[in-house]
Amino acid sequence: MKRVDLIRYIFKQGCVFIREGGNHSVFFNPQFRKISTVPRHNEINDFLVKKICKDLGIPPTKK
Repeated sequence: MKRVDLIRYIFKQGCVFIREGGNHSVFFNPQFRKISTVPRHNEINDFLVKKICKDLGIPPTKK
């Protein structure tokens, strides 16, 4: 999945951007008070996308 599409999905689910790390962007879900990082790669594999969604407490994407 493209990173841009994942970030767009994360924002639609109510998550907010916190900060940029060294190689990652950090997102926060205020509803469940959960944090996850998204690597700065053009493509993110499906396994990692599912893990990021699980970490944030949002449903997995329907690619």
